[in-house]
Amino acid sequence: MTRALFVVSEEGYWAEECIEPLTTLESAEVDVTVATPSGSPPVVDERSLDPEAAGGEEAAAEFRDVDAEHPELNDPEPLATVDADGYDAVVFPGGHGTVWDVNQDRHARQLLLDAVAGDQGVALVVCHAVGILAFTREADGTPLVEGRSVTGFPNEWEEGIVDDEDVLPDGRKLPYWVEDEVVLAGADWDAELDADASVTVDGDLITARGPGSSSAAAATLLDEL
Repeated sequence: MTRALFVVSEEGYWAEECIEPLTTLESAEVDVTVATPSGSPPVVDERSLDPEAAGGEEAAAEFRDVDAEHPELNDPEPLATVDADGYDAVVFPGGHGTVWDVNQDRHARQLLLDAVAGDQGVALVVCHAVGILAFTREADGTPLVEGRSVTGFPNEWEEGIVDDEDVLPDGRKLPYWVEDEVVLAGADWDAELDADASVTVDGDLITARGPGSSSAAAATLLDEL
């Protein structure tokens, strides 16, 4: 059976970016495991459950149900106990919360490295989780993302969310902007701002821009698998 590991934030994951790929893969009979940095259940960003953000009342209700009732989301594994070798794909859903936990977690970075190494695995990284690429290094110190084509959450969108001091609506200060850090690490960045969705495939690495691109990202991952 094809298996996928979802690495989800405990600081605030974006519902669509996690649940859309998760349910799409499960519908295709992919066995899904969820892991979080500490092994505690991931926390959904309440903003992503607003009907306007979710794509309507029906979608928002579905996301709430999955967040509350999905067995894997409510009983995740600790990141330190999972190994990418046991999975065909490792998925990193986005959400602002990833900048505080997943993107800074050494075990998450190793999972990403292992997922794109060799010929067997593939990684899907979505939205703010794309920031993990800026902090993930090969054994010789080379940034994993150097020279790779990627998309992710763009500065132009971030400007409409944070205030002049980079503070989010919930009061937390954003420590870095994804596009800035990933470009500094050597990526070939294109968030395709004129397109309805943005998904980029570079070898075994798939990246998705953010909200609105999750469905296309899930379909692309299934094609790669």
